Amino acid sequence: MSRVPEITPEELHEYIEAGESVTVIDVRQPHEYEKWHIDGASVETINVPDRKLTQSNPEDVLADVPTETVVTVCGTGKISRESARHLRRTDVDVRNLAGGMEAWADLSVYTEVPTDAEATVLQFRRPSSGCLAYLVVSGDEAAVVDPLLAFAREYVDVAAAYGSDLTYAIDTHVHADHISGVRALGEHTDATAVVPAAALDRGVEYDIEYETITDGKTLAVGDSTIEAIHTPGHTSGMTAYYLDESVLFTGDGLFVESVARPDLEAGDEGAPAAARQLHRSLQERVLSLPESTLVAPGHRSEGTEPATDGSYTATLESIVEEMDALSMSADEFVEAVLADMPPRPANHSQIIATNLGQRDMPRQRALQLERGPNNCAATADAMTD
Repeated sequence: MSRVPEITPEELHEYIEAGESVTVIDVRQPHEYEKWHIDGASVETINVPDRKLTQSNPEDVLADVPTETVVTVCGTGKISRESARHLRRTDVDVRNLAGGMEAWADLSVYTEVPTDAEATVLQFRRPSSGCLAYLVVSGDEAAVVDPLLAFAREYVDVAAAYGSDLTYAIDTHVHADHISGVRALGEHTDATAVVPAAALDRGVEYDIEYETITDGKTLAVGDSTIEAIHTPGHTSGMTAYYLDESVLFTGDGLFVESVARPDLEAGDEGAPAAARQLHRSLQERVLSLPESTLVAPGHRSEGTEPATDGSYTATLESIVEEMDALSMSADEFVEAVLADMPPRPANHSQIIATNLGQRDMPRQRALQLERGPNNCAATADAMTD
């Protein structure tokens, strides 16, 4: 039996990032597909369960989709391997995603972001969920902002490759869509775990030593300075970090294509007041910064276009120009934010409890809980023009 060619998650990600046409044939069951699947601006994704696919004419399955690059996908890459074998009876070069969706969830990539800061800034991206984390390197010291538990080791290794030791592991807020790596890094490395003081009222119960940071206070990383700016709205403790008065790590307060949803802590009842608070934070704390400030958000949504340098960042000036919500009155803003919020992130209550320190979570279990889109933005579609 001939061997079925495979494509690695890294290779598939490179195709998608390059804007190349990719057709993904997902052979999982519809309920699995609807919950979470591979998407992108240049991606055509169709769901044909494996049993139905193997009983179909391969030419019929591929008749109405682009066939430049065709990839079969299942949970672990085993069932979809046979699906690829079936489809390869045509003249189309079909490949199987090695490791399936489990391997896709375990993929992290990073890129160096050009900035005006004294430090080097690396943006880590998790393609399966859109989560973004950042490594700040200055001299022989480094800090990671919004680390994921699943990739904690990677931040340490990359910092070492840049000749630095991780000195701080910093969270912008209590996350609802992924397990934070702050506790693990604080426990297993020399890095100091840092959480916003404003988040303590939610019941943070860490079993390790950690530091809190309040609005206006700073952290020194090598020759660079990171200032905390309290920006409540998404959560009560949401805090942005301003690097060298140049780069703003906004967490989930402001994205390059949208603003935060206000209901993950406050619930439906408290969402209007939280949205009003978010409007005030954006207007008074974020938009008061220089227009040249580079916004480095905690997530990107499906279909978000990267900057020319490949990162998901943008200047404040360009975001304001393209996002009408940032020029709205408070009443208009609240109405727009609450109008069409997507479903809450999957397993958000368990993830929040873990990030408060109320339970421990092994890496493999974290990967399972985090499956699916982050859904931390106020809208499923971009709010930009």
